[in-house]
Amino acid sequence: QAELGVNEHHQNEVISYMRFARFKRGMCLKTVDSCFQDLKDSRLVEETFTVDEVIDMLDGLQSVVHSEVESELINTTYTNVLLLRQLFSQAEKWYLKLQTDVSDLENRELLDQVAEFEKSEYTSLNEKSTADPIKPKLAPLNEGGSELLNKTVAHLQEENEKLKTRLRTIETQATAALDEKSKLEKSLRDLQMIQGDQKNNANQDITELENKVAALKSQFEKTLNDTTANQKFLEEDLMTTKHDLLKVQDQLSTAEKELEKKFQQTAAYRNMKEILTRKNEQIKDLRRRLSK
Repeated sequence: QAELGVNEHHQNEVISYMRFARFKRGMCLKTVDSCFQDLKDSRLVEETFTVDEVIDMLDGLQSVVHSEVESELINTTYTNVLLLRQLFSQAEKWYLKLQTDVSDLENRELLDQVAEFEKSEYTSLNEKSTADPIKPKLAPLNEGGSELLNKTVAHLQEENEKLKTRLRTIETQATAALDEKSKLEKSLRDLQMIQGDQKNNANQDITELENKVAALKSQFEKTLNDTTANQKFLEEDLMTTKHDLLKVQDQLSTAEKELEKKFQQTAAYRNMKEILTRKNEQIKDLRRRLSK
């Protein structure tokens, strides 16, 4: 654990954000300074001023500074929202639900700790300005049951996609079999029509045609039986695949719930919850004392 109570990777991320915030803060202060400098250069050109003139200059300066500070505060709020959005999006990929405690944002002890950390980090940065930049390190691997559940969830998702692909393939095969059956039935009707048109021909031609029709009919019946059996098999396979799909989806849901349950049972989660509870009680007690 580093100075802020998080691991080294997360502390480096915090340092990166603090540098960004320091830069934005410096830009805001320069803007405010320029407002005062502009007033000096544009309005303070005489040796004496009336009260009304001084009030007018101060009102104008107040309006400009108020607008600049308000704009910067709004931008800072939006920037923090985007930062939270990044963190929540990464957590949702692992089926985690993060929670925030807004009351801790007014904890003077924690704020002083962050201020001291920023001061020490800024001093260290100035001392090592010529050193190489910090290289990002690999994120630590998760340990325990949570990692196993994560792998299980990923595996079930992969199986889910495979079953969906197989289901689409079986549906395509079933459609092709039905089309083939329709074509064979049309061929039989065409042959029967030909047979009716040739009744007045010679006996030999009729016999040959009847034999051909009989052979084709036999072949059609055989093909039709094979197609029917194949269709029945495809329908049974389709039903089995759908059942497997539902089963895998149920296992996926169970694994997601188990992952969340495992996370809530970790020592880090319980310790953090206990710390937050104690801090909340301290804040409530301080507020009661302040009220008295």
